[in-house]
Amino acid sequence: MQVGHAVAALWLFWALSWLLAAFWADPAQKRAALTAEALYRVFWLAGTVLLFVPAHGYVGRMRLWMPTLTEAWICVALIAVGIAFAWWARLYLGRLWSANVTAKADHRVVDTGPYRLVRHPIYTGLLLSVLATMAVKGTVWGIAGAALLLVGVVVKARLEESFLRGELGPAYDDYARRVPMLVPFAPV
Repeated sequence: MQVGHAVAALWLFWALSWLLAAFWADPAQKRAALTAEALYRVFWLAGTVLLFVPAHGYVGRMRLWMPTLTEAWICVALIAVGIAFAWWARLYLGRLWSANVTAKADHRVVDTGPYRLVRHPIYTGLLLSVLATMAVKGTVWGIAGAALLLVGVVVKARLEESFLRGELGPAYDDYARRVPMLVPFAPV
């Protein structure tokens, strides 16, 4: 299998499995306004398009580096690790998960499993995969896509933080004081 095919297969697996698993979630009781979610969605869409511009034909100024075969396979492994971490968090969250910023019935702070390491482990895992994808591509487009996705994740994470503080109150404030937002073991 070629590196490019492995990268594409991993992302395709993630996208399809994530979409199918969306049916396994409780209905939302309360949701953030669609206008509040619009900004991060624009960043995510633009970033995804740029990140997945094919890299195999780029030479010269558009390609900033070309990883060795070993480096490329290390990136593939990091993509897989990031996706696995995101899936661990998704499974751990269970029926409380939502693609949108929502509160479910009986919503509560989840602070065990991957949620003891970071408050947004799904984003952490996906960011690792995005950065590894950028590294294996080595193009200006890959860097631009990764940067836009990073901004989009931070925007959505902050929106979720604000929403969850409003819904869960002091319990979420306490959790946020103990656990870093996106980078494990970072100072809070």
